[in-house]
Amino acid sequence: MAVKKSELYSSLWASCDSLRGGMDSSQYKDYILTLLFVKYVSDKFKGVAYGDIDVPEGGGFDDMLALIGDKNIGEKMDKIIARLAEANNLRGVIDNAHFNDEDKLGKGKEMVDKLSELLGIFRDQMPDFSRNRADGDDIIGDAYEYLMRNFATESGKSKGQFYTPAEVSRILAKVVGIEYATGSDITLYDPACGSGSLLIRAAEAAPVNVAIYGQEKEGTTAGLARMNLVLHNRATAEIKGGYSTFSEPQYKNPSDDGALRQFDFAVVNPPFSDKNWTHGLKEFGRFDGYGDRPPRKNGDFAWLLHIIKSLKRNGKAAVILPHGVLFRGNAEASIRQSLIDRGFIKGIIGLPANLFYGTGIPACIIVIDKENAGERDGIFMIDASRDFIKDGNKNRLRERDVYKITTVFNQRLELPKYSRFVPNGEIKDKNAYNLNIPRYIDSGTTEDLQSIEGHLKGGIPSADVESLSLYWQTFPNLKASLFKPLRDGFHSMTVDKDAIRDTINDDADFSAYADKVEDAFNNWKNAVDGKLRSIDATTKPKLLIAEIAERILKEYEPVTLVDKYDAYETLLSYWNEVMSDDVYLLVQDGYKAIRDMEVFKKTTVKKKKDGTETKQEKETGWDGRLVPKSLVIEMFFATEQKAIGELENVITAAQAELDEMIESAEDDSIIGEVLKENGTPDKPGIKKRLKDRELDADDKAVLQKLQDLVTRVDDGAKTLKDLRAALDAKTRAQYPKLTDDQCVKLLLERKWYRSLIGGVFALYTSVSHSIATRDTELAERYEKTLPELEIEVAGYASRVKGHLERMGFAW
Repeated sequence: MAVKKSELYSSLWASCDSLRGGMDSSQYKDYILTLLFVKYVSDKFKGVAYGDIDVPEGGGFDDMLALIGDKNIGEKMDKIIARLAEANNLRGVIDNAHFNDEDKLGKGKEMVDKLSELLGIFRDQMPDFSRNRADGDDIIGDAYEYLMRNFATESGKSKGQFYTPAEVSRILAKVVGIEYATGSDITLYDPACGSGSLLIRAAEAAPVNVAIYGQEKEGTTAGLARMNLVLHNRATAEIKGGYSTFSEPQYKNPSDDGALRQFDFAVVNPPFSDKNWTHGLKEFGRFDGYGDRPPRKNGDFAWLLHIIKSLKRNGKAAVILPHGVLFRGNAEASIRQSLIDRGFIKGIIGLPANLFYGTGIPACIIVIDKENAGERDGIFMIDASRDFIKDGNKNRLRERDVYKITTVFNQRLELPKYSRFVPNGEIKDKNAYNLNIPRYIDSGTTEDLQSIEGHLKGGIPSADVESLSLYWQTFPNLKASLFKPLRDGFHSMTVDKDAIRDTINDDADFSAYADKVEDAFNNWKNAVDGKLRSIDATTKPKLLIAEIAERILKEYEPVTLVDKYDAYETLLSYWNEVMSDDVYLLVQDGYKAIRDMEVFKKTTVKKKKDGTETKQEKETGWDGRLVPKSLVIEMFFATEQKAIGELENVITAAQAELDEMIESAEDDSIIGEVLKENGTPDKPGIKKRLKDRELDADDKAVLQKLQDLVTRVDDGAKTLKDLRAALDAKTRAQYPKLTDDQCVKLLLERKWYRSLIGGVFALYTSVSHSIATRDTELAERYEKTLPELEIEVAGYASRVKGHLERMGFAW
């Protein structure tokens, strides 16, 4: 059975739990990632002639599994990894984690138990990667990225720099221009490649195979990059580790001149404001011709100039740097002026602060393009600093933010308060080569000014009313239903403020607007339905979501007030949380996977007197693997579910009446006599008291009612349990009987489409909420004039004074 990505991720994180305690995440990540690599290459390439990786005898994952429980497990695992490394020239790459390290993994039995548990998780909870049919979708590569993102989050500021957030990596890959590359000898370079995520994303964006080259100062991190590239089917990539790019650049021309090698494309997220970049520095002409040298204690421009030197005549690059490079003075100002004059800077994208794990300062992407640089007459700028969501203690770009940035940049779309092309004259003459984005794009929100005249004389400023013009254009009659002219420059409300929402909802155009939002969704659904009904082993999930996401943008483009990027985010969020798992399972197993069920079990361990342990598994529940059983119940057993619902209501009502009787009873009442210490009815006690012949009629009636309610609740609960068990059995028996048509209907119509239309409807609701909230705010703001408020305050003051005088306080 295929594994969901989310399940694989959970299994991997569970494997991390087995190592926590002896080391922090910056250390145990090497163990987990190494094991993931060994299992993947063993599954994929063992016994495969001419595979990307040679798995030698005694150098595979099966050999590790044979060591479970072995007293020398750590030492022997190291030897297995050494054989695999030796066979593939991966010494210093995959053998950095030492599984025989007693300081980190414990001594004796502790090490044996810890490593045996770890191997057991990889054996029992990981899929056989040789059967991964979703080619090009890199489930294992994505899992590797998932782990690195979580390790970076746990490691914090000091040790998380090895990882560039995937969303930022995707932006660089899209804006650097590699998706338009042609030819068979395209090269891609990253001189500070970290774990390799930027190289991978850029290579994935290329329409042709590219030769990948990376350098990373930290040898262990270079090993992560090498493994990452192999797991993403980029085994031919060349990664050089353990050397500084400034003191020992590893890529030089093969000719005798020793100049830096040049590449077609480069992507890089270098260390921000590197203070040690000059240590052992060798020039290689990197800084010649720019008017000045980069500051000794700040390497931002040193990295940028290294990249430019490493690009071919028409080379292109995307570089992440702190915002300071856009406006800092002295030597950096001279270098910046030279770069602008040469036309090397094609674009600048301002990012939100606190995106990266190594720093919280805001950063930008500088896009370099040497092609036609001499003819470049300006720079395209984007201010995306306000587009993000909070994710723990970091900020994160949403899917809509990534798409908007890349689309706007590549199509050079000028959007108010977001993007524009800035001509050279404005940069050079008006701003003295200062590239600080707020000088060119005012992305701030419009200040909500209050009117003194409105507060003194009454009335809502007409400017505030007209600021809602997009709503009035969409709903032509609504403005007159809410506002009327009062005097020059001011309006008044035509309805009470409490009636504003009802007036909006009653507007005919507003009601019709809901149909427009729904029609756009239905048009999208009709356009993509055929593709979603024909997913098979040849489907590429990442291409599928890209295609259907483009379509939802197209359908919501003409729908005013609803931001098409919000519709895009609705789809992509659901894809990331639910739909991608479903599609991947369909690619692996086909639509028959909809009939699969998951059984949940709990394992208990019992110790015998002789010290041995026995394990027992007990079923705790079940559900559909792709389609939850609630949807199957809804389709086939609505009558049974309705009966359960009605009985639940009867039990709830009886329990409420019973609780009321008990709570309102006096301590010395007949009810108080038949309650246990915990306040619940004593059923035998009630029965006994009812047989008491001396019990007066009123008390007997009260006890009889109490007993009837207790019986109704108890009998109802028993019946309810039986009905639920019967329904559960029917539902479970229904899964194997599902026809192909029923399977598709359950998944597409009742699960996917219903969830998505719910998200889209929330966008419509937010439109109603926004206009109603603003109108109410204006009505309340100018509801009373200052003179009216003064009279009201004076009245309150007089009343308070009177109260105080009657209480004996006077002044």
